[in-house]
Amino acid sequence: MQDRFKSHIQSEFPELLTTPFLIAISGGLDSVVLAHLCNSLHLDFGLSHCNFQLRGLDSTRDAEFVKNLSIRLKCEFFIKTFQTESIAQETKSSIQVTARKLRYDWFQELIETTSHHYLLTAHHLNDDLETFIINLSRSTGLKGLTGIPHRNGHILRPLLKFSKAELKEYAIKHNIYWREDQSNASTKYLRNEIRHKIVPSLLELNSQFLESFESTLIKLKQTEHLIKDYTALLHQDLVSEEANRFNIDIEKLKTHPNPRGILYQLLEGFGFTQWEDVYHLLDAQTGKIVKSPTHQLVKDRNKLTVAALYTEEIKPITIEESDKVVRMINSKLEFQDHKKLEEKGKQFAYFDKSKLKFPLSLRPVQNGDYFYPFGMKGKKKLSDFLKDEKISPVDKSSQLVLCNYNGDIIWVLNLRTDHRYKVEKNTQNILKIELKE
Repeated sequence: MQDRFKSHIQSEFPELLTTPFLIAISGGLDSVVLAHLCNSLHLDFGLSHCNFQLRGLDSTRDAEFVKNLSIRLKCEFFIKTFQTESIAQETKSSIQVTARKLRYDWFQELIETTSHHYLLTAHHLNDDLETFIINLSRSTGLKGLTGIPHRNGHILRPLLKFSKAELKEYAIKHNIYWREDQSNASTKYLRNEIRHKIVPSLLELNSQFLESFESTLIKLKQTEHLIKDYTALLHQDLVSEEANRFNIDIEKLKTHPNPRGILYQLLEGFGFTQWEDVYHLLDAQTGKIVKSPTHQLVKDRNKLTVAALYTEEIKPITIEESDKVVRMINSKLEFQDHKKLEEKGKQFAYFDKSKLKFPLSLRPVQNGDYFYPFGMKGKKKLSDFLKDEKISPVDKSSQLVLCNYNGDIIWVLNLRTDHRYKVEKNTQNILKIELKE
């Protein structure tokens, strides 16, 4: 195995031959064997150990074991002790989720603050199979069936082509000692149940199952790369990008075979899970929305628009008569008294000041809003006006209106003022407002 590991490092992870790195080590078989293999190649590495204080005295003994191992291997040793249970309670997360976040946040900190450029984890082929089965049980797409990535930024996993049995055989052959985590024997967690019940049954049915699985993973990854390349070509034809969103041309999409499959590939990275609702948008009315935890997908006439969800609520702003500048998130309003009309453009608004009563208010659009658009007769629902102006449903939620003291909308910012507050021939005092980005 040592020769295979050396060849694997040389071909797949050559940077480890000349660059310092860390090994995430628990004291268990997998990570201890990884440390010994790296030591046999005289690589420059340190050991990083997390003490989550979840197993009482055993946690302390694990830390002592790893520290002593670092002394024997003559390498640097880093340890971090966490109050895992209390942090999980504070964040209202499970112990497993909390421990994972604490672990990888600390690993990132080590990479940024030490001379080590990479972090190695000891995930192996059996871990890959367990992850495959877990994802399969959760109704995943192709991406979830391609296994644990060999690389993920600064995190490298050089043992993924080796089985648990190979690691144990190597340890026994070279008189390598390790610590057993008794919690790994429990079937309380899904992964452990798969490890102790399902995987042994598969290996009993076919002794070469792991080798076949590894071969299948290679083919699945090749297929994934092929789909990514095809999707990239389709993206050029179907998608137009703007500053904070992109639009998918529905008519063009429908000319391709399997438009639903293409739509899934285009949107896979945005966190959507209700895929039937997503597909129904292709034939839905304008304004229909499907949301993920981070993004919204909106039907807008002949296109689907993907945009990030607004994370902050837009709160109303009160404007006093003495205010000359009102600042918003990415823009501002400037107020000036004038005697006559000057510059023209949608970014300017002029009002007969005698018709206004302060304080004014600046707020987002609300259901039921209406106003009397300048240049038109009678009142109009703001939703209809925005539709006529071809304002995307994505932008409606961030559209601001300026209101008089009595609540009348006097300006739909950057679009139209209200006819009732227009400047007349006999107007003496004019309020000029300019919207500046």
